[in-house]
Amino acid sequence: MPQLPAADYPADVRARLEADAKEIIARYPGSRSALLPLLHLTQSVDGYVTRTGVRFCAEQLELTTAEVTAVATFYSMYRRKPSGDYQVGVCTNTLCAVMGGDAIFDELKEHLGVGNNETTDDGKVTLEHIECNAACDFAPVVMVNWEFFDNQTPDSAKQLVDDLIAGREVRPTRGAPLCTYKETARILAGFPDQRPGAVEATGGAGPASLAGLRLSRGEALAGAGSGQPARRPSVPQQGETPVAPSGTPGPAEHASSHDAPQETAVSDPANPAGPESEEGK
Repeated sequence: MPQLPAADYPADVRARLEADAKEIIARYPGSRSALLPLLHLTQSVDGYVTRTGVRFCAEQLELTTAEVTAVATFYSMYRRKPSGDYQVGVCTNTLCAVMGGDAIFDELKEHLGVGNNETTDDGKVTLEHIECNAACDFAPVVMVNWEFFDNQTPDSAKQLVDDLIAGREVRPTRGAPLCTYKETARILAGFPDQRPGAVEATGGAGPASLAGLRLSRGEALAGAGSGQPARRPSVPQQGETPVAPSGTPGPAEHASSHDAPQETAVSDPANPAGPESEEGK
């Protein structure tokens, strides 16, 4: 049967949303660009993108509900059905999977009695597997409302969801303190986090993340077995002539296209790259 037009928000809720929407839309030169934060705004009220939320966004931006729905169903951060207070995402991409992410996900499904993208009966936890969150050096990673919980194990992950369900305090490994999914959605809509200390909390990279950066800068790292600091050559900046450290193989020994450019259209001045002025050349 055809669905009736979506119901409107109660008058007080709509008035508050309209004021927030006006503030969001004013940030953009074209109102259509405000659709993504507006969808987060409606999730901060409903917990997912409802038909009422789609109608509200369409009216505010003078779009059709089909246009809004096309966007809301494209991005995984927009929920399509009621979700829990805490979105627990287990990274099952390659590195996290082989480091234990698959085992964590399987044990959480059994422990919570839910499947992928399903919510516990008490409405507290929604479990899902997620793709890479760019924290591979802390694998396996679990995220709760997009906050990091690094270096997890099946046991620590089960303790984590038990604490969430019981209402006990849970602290992310790094980043801001944990809040509910609706509160997170309002922050993603672009409104400031008003919780004391939340803004000051840092989510800086850990030592494993910074090792590659230190190497690229030529900073000292511990020497392997020598007990002496080891240095790697710094990356030449634009305009600088790279200087090979002693013992570095020359082009004849190491004919890498990076270490010893070959005569290609890019590197050989006699064969410049770029479009020819005459057809056939």
